[in-house]
Amino acid sequence: SHSSDSPGSRVSYERHPSQYDNISEEDLQQVPPFPVYTPISPLPPCGTGAFPTEFSASESSDIPESPPPLPEKKSRHILKYMQFVEDYSEPQPSVFYQTPQSESIYEQRNKRFQEVYGFNDSFSSTDSVHELHPPPALPPKQRQLSESANEEGGEGEYVNLYSSSQANGELPHSKGEPSAVIDDVLEDPAPPKPSSNSKESTDIERRQKSTDSGQSEDEVDELSLIDHKEIMSRLTLKQENDDGPDVRAGSGDILLVHATETDRKDLVLYCEAFLTTYRTFITPEDLIKKLHYRYTTFCHSPDTFKKRVSKNTFFVLVRVVDELCLVELTDDILKQLMDLVFRLVCNGELSLARVLRNNILDKVEQKKLLRYTHSLKPLAARGVAARPGTLHDFRSHEIADQLTLLDAELFYKIEIPEVLLWAKEQNEEKSPNLTQFTEHFNNMSYWVRSIIILQEKAQDREKLLLKFIKIMKHLRKLNNFNSYLAILSALDSAPIRRLEWQKQTSEGLEEYCTLIDSSSSFRAYRAALADVEPPCIPYLGLILQDLTFVHLGNPDLIDGKVNFSKRWQQFNILDSMRRFQQVHYDLKRNDDIVSFFNDFSDHLAEEALWELSLKIKPRNITRRKTDREEKT
Repeated sequence: SHSSDSPGSRVSYERHPSQYDNISEEDLQQVPPFPVYTPISPLPPCGTGAFPTEFSASESSDIPESPPPLPEKKSRHILKYMQFVEDYSEPQPSVFYQTPQSESIYEQRNKRFQEVYGFNDSFSSTDSVHELHPPPALPPKQRQLSESANEEGGEGEYVNLYSSSQANGELPHSKGEPSAVIDDVLEDPAPPKPSSNSKESTDIERRQKSTDSGQSEDEVDELSLIDHKEIMSRLTLKQENDDGPDVRAGSGDILLVHATETDRKDLVLYCEAFLTTYRTFITPEDLIKKLHYRYTTFCHSPDTFKKRVSKNTFFVLVRVVDELCLVELTDDILKQLMDLVFRLVCNGELSLARVLRNNILDKVEQKKLLRYTHSLKPLAARGVAARPGTLHDFRSHEIADQLTLLDAELFYKIEIPEVLLWAKEQNEEKSPNLTQFTEHFNNMSYWVRSIIILQEKAQDREKLLLKFIKIMKHLRKLNNFNSYLAILSALDSAPIRRLEWQKQTSEGLEEYCTLIDSSSSFRAYRAALADVEPPCIPYLGLILQDLTFVHLGNPDLIDGKVNFSKRWQQFNILDSMRRFQQVHYDLKRNDDIVSFFNDFSDHLAEEALWELSLKIKPRNITRRKTDREEKT
């Protein structure tokens, strides 16, 4: 072995180690005779002279201390999907302010939800009896726990949460040191967008409130309000002749409190709008904390009205849990929810704990099932050879049925918050089902282009194009606008459109293009969608574009309050999508056709399509213009 004082002879022919190498632990322990950086191997002390001084930090500064970060993931699938609406123009504001047609659907869904989780049984008179008369031994035990928790700075919050002052509907501001309690259970959204980062300033604000002997009107804890008139007085309401919702703006807390007035028939749509859009101004974790806080404030009260307030609040809490996206079901939020179940059990509220626990378990099972189906995907892949025959072997309406079936499977999996979050953040990782749906559209579109352009004879290409026009006709009857536009985007793509086609074929295709005409902000498509009776699969590109427009074109806050008019517009845009997700198609799977599609994985890239298009018809040959092109 070489001594450490002669490193130069080794450096010239030994490769520098990398963090990507598979090096055994024994090798790593040996002192290398050449310069390395700290994360890879321990260095001897600087003063030993083991390494030459010329290996300074400046010389090795280009060596990374950790693996380079992965490139930022672009929203390529969804943005490509949205190419149809690139000529987007601003629609009339009234488009987004129309009252949703589906109020009865929301009422029915709430009723069904209550039945599924046995919600009507959750607030039986026996529950309230148990809550009002705890065992005699419990109070001293609570005091002991709270004392030990204050000494250790530990888990006193649970005890304080269920203190006797709260049993009477009072706020835990007066005794002991409640600030730690409130920090855990409640984070005040003094900043417009509450987050864990704002907790420090929130803590200070809370402590100030708890120490002040008299509270001004602004310092009233809005989460404890129950009087409808007072709640309404704290909301900014619309002017008499204005469009839009009755509620224009409000603090995050007062909007939440207003949403828990679920027994008011006139607030069904408001509550749905709140549940659909709350993520744009508060995190699910913080919302669950606040709802739990409001529930515990009133659940022990003997007053019937306060009991009803607690019941309505708990119903909203369970709805929030039920509508969590699977990507939101992190370990942290599951821990928070199971802790909430545990607190309910300890407090004797067994039926409520059961409702919430069943709800959480349902979500966990869905997540497990999703992981299982993803793990099976590679096994289901088929080779190109599995495709039997040609497209002409199948009838056009049968192909349309199978395209709709595949589209529907993906469409029903999309969770509404995914769509809203994408418009705000444009992060495909947070919208996995939406990304999968749009990727399917893009693959289908390129598959259609590929099988047409791969035909050597002009008459074969013409025959296939006519076949696809027939399929589109059946897709339109099925109200599947998504597959309809996937095929249309292929037939109207430049590599296909520039080829020679029969005049009758070109003009026939133009009729289908009128549906997605961008004039008057896609008026034709919007009108067609408004007249449709479900089942229906809409083209989501316009929904995404509308949401992006509303997000960028409206402030999040009005005079420091959450701009609920903006959230109402977002809710309205998403309402049609939710309406269509409620009604499913009744179609039978045809494995021969689905196998022929082969997941639309066998298609050419854009460059290859252009290469073949130019081979069929070189650039210097002029093509007869269609009527549509002559007009433009």
